[in-house]
Amino acid sequence: MPRFNIEIKVMPRPTLLDPQGKAVEHALTALDFETVENVRIGKVLTLTVESDSRERAEQEATTMCERLLANPVTEDFVFSVSET
Repeated sequence: MPRFNIEIKVMPRPTLLDPQGKAVEHALTALDFETVENVRIGKVLTLTVESDSRERAEQEATTMCERLLANPVTEDFVFSVSET
């Protein structure tokens, strides 16, 4: 059965406050990186799955994100799938 690498990026929605991102932005400014703005903190997950097809691997990635990996109220996700 084919194996697929999946990279998932989960980020807080742009309209929501990101306190962790703001803290990093302030710290960078304090370190004289004064041109930095709009810092957002998210997460990247990488995993490998066995699946019948690329389409099925994409469906599984979507389901994983919707059910566990991303909070549908506060986060958005994107992913890429590549065959190993």
